[in-house]
Amino acid sequence: MTDAAGPRTRTVADVMSSPAITATSRESLAEAADRMSQHRLGSVVVVEDRRPVGILTERDLVRFAGSGADASVTKVSEWMTERPDTVAPDVEVTEAWRNLAEHGYRHIPVVEDTELVGVVSMRDLMRIAQIRPVEQAVTDVPKGLEGVVVAETSIGDVRGLEGFYHYRQYSAVELAEKRSLEDVWHLVFFGELPSVEQRDELRRRVRASRTIPDSVRPLLPAIAAAGDRFVALDALRSAVSLCASSLGFRASLDLDASELEDEAMQLCALVPTLVMALYRLSEGQQPIEPHPDLDYAANYLYMLTGEVPDPIRARALEKYLISTIDHGFNSSTFTARVITSTGADLGAAVVGAIGALSGPLHGGAPSRALDMLDAIGRPENADAHIRGMVEGGGRIMGFGHRVYKTDDPRSLMLRDVALGLGGPLADFARQVEETVVRVLAELKPGRSLYTNVEFYAGVVMSECGVPRSLFTPTFASSRTIGWCAHILEQAGDNRLIRPSAHYAGPPPPSWSRRSPASYPSCRRRPRPPDRPSWPRSWSRRRRRCSSPGHRRATSWGPSPLSCSASRPRCGRGSRTSWSTTPPAGGASARPSTRRRSGGRRLAAPGASTSPPAPPGRLPTGSTAAWGSRSGTPTSTGTRPAPGRDSGGAGPAVRSRQGWPDEEGPSHAREHHHHRQP
Repeated sequence: MTDAAGPRTRTVADVMSSPAITATSRESLAEAADRMSQHRLGSVVVVEDRRPVGILTERDLVRFAGSGADASVTKVSEWMTERPDTVAPDVEVTEAWRNLAEHGYRHIPVVEDTELVGVVSMRDLMRIAQIRPVEQAVTDVPKGLEGVVVAETSIGDVRGLEGFYHYRQYSAVELAEKRSLEDVWHLVFFGELPSVEQRDELRRRVRASRTIPDSVRPLLPAIAAAGDRFVALDALRSAVSLCASSLGFRASLDLDASELEDEAMQLCALVPTLVMALYRLSEGQQPIEPHPDLDYAANYLYMLTGEVPDPIRARALEKYLISTIDHGFNSSTFTARVITSTGADLGAAVVGAIGALSGPLHGGAPSRALDMLDAIGRPENADAHIRGMVEGGGRIMGFGHRVYKTDDPRSLMLRDVALGLGGPLADFARQVEETVVRVLAELKPGRSLYTNVEFYAGVVMSECGVPRSLFTPTFASSRTIGWCAHILEQAGDNRLIRPSAHYAGPPPPSWSRRSPASYPSCRRRPRPPDRPSWPRSWSRRRRRCSSPGHRRATSWGPSPLSCSASRPRCGRGSRTSWSTTPPAGGASARPSTRRRSGGRRLAAPGASTSPPAPPGRLPTGSTAAWGSRSGTPTSTGTRPAPGRDSGGAGPAVRSRQGWPDEEGPSHAREHHHHRQP
């Protein structure tokens, strides 16, 4: 398990939670759920005599919640996953990670000799992944990060193989069918469905925040008229940025939870007003102020036409808006969380999410699906048109999804909404859907494509009177609620999202790690114990001497120095100058040295191994301060007068700024030593 050439290999036993929290198959779901809540767990292992026979997870509880059964009388055995896969405690972490990722598990029991010894979760393995160096990556990352778990969230999840998604612990489809948008808004923001009082308070806050800021109003006509054609989503992106600036949104890193929540609530309420105002301005019409008594969906249609909408159509649009509030870690949601992780303000995160949504592969397909219906024209043309697209390798808009491998639950719900609204467009869309499924089964056997949310979303919005140019902005207006919920969650437990990449370009130049001590220019030598400490502001100065034939002059002194000497001189050719006082226009004390071949200076016989002390300090073990050029000590405790030395000859050496990392003569190469008195 231990490699002598590297770190110890991590195993499941190192990261698992032990002892595992368990339940019996005869217990009620209410008891098991209460135990999970008390221990803040996502699962309990169902055991018989310490032998695991099943596992009950939060996903099972979500499925149970949709059944409407009584948890106090329902047994765990009715909803648990029987005969769960297990892992041994000595399995490497990398293998356990791969097992969970391939099967989509979040928890897996750890069993040794048929006995339960613990549970390992995706969270446990992610802790190891966070500290594992890039060279020891857990697994190869697939393109597009498909299947890669990058964070934890309690807002919702998508289970593509089952054709199911949920907000918190509730089925998203059931919420769309039975609840208002304001209820679901409260759920994703605060984690619970609201009471009557909480719903009324949310409505009051939303209606008070719908009005566009006065400083932004005069700028909207220019935004709507910019460019060769009006692109509503691009205009919305600019308008949101202006509003965030006008409202004084600050960096999320500088806000507490309540302040950031207020900003999120305000922006979510403002986006529908911006969408409709920009659209009407692009059509040469004046914007319509929000209706003070209408809820979100009805007010959205009201601002489009100025008329109170039909309640049936308002409710149909509301179902669509609820179904698109959140949908896992899609591209725009992930973008919003990445930007939030940097500490940027909420407006910046939403603007970035809108930019991600503008891509046709993410949020631009509802109108394209209707364009395909327009191209087909009539039901009898559907077969030939679809065959031509499939055989030509064309993309069938409104079909297929990155996550769902079966029916998209949003599409099934919206199909019922569209057929409930009635009209020839809904019937035509239903016939085209059946033709696409039949042609694909014939030409591409084994390849199943199902309608996604965009196919019937376009039909529903069209029947509600929403123009095609507003399909994607309408999607953005409700998804802003989900974005902001994720922004609040990210900011509440933030860590900068900074992944690594695998370099696959041309080989870089060779490079070997060298210690700084191996470079002569920065070699450090230990200071002898008897050598005095020099002030950090003192450093060695080397400059070329201006005297003919003289190579350079050296001085020590505090930095920066002011000196009246215009050019440095070293006095004699064999001299090196040492400044023991800040030169103020005069000469400094200089010990004698002599030169050997190659230009390197050597100390005169009997020279000291220590440089002179800085001003006001004597060398260790000495009672005299260096003052004369010849090395004759001056009287104890005295220093040469400023601008003079006891030798009298030779101008002072002018110092200049040196290297910032050096601290006195201990950084210098072997050079000049002092003559002993």
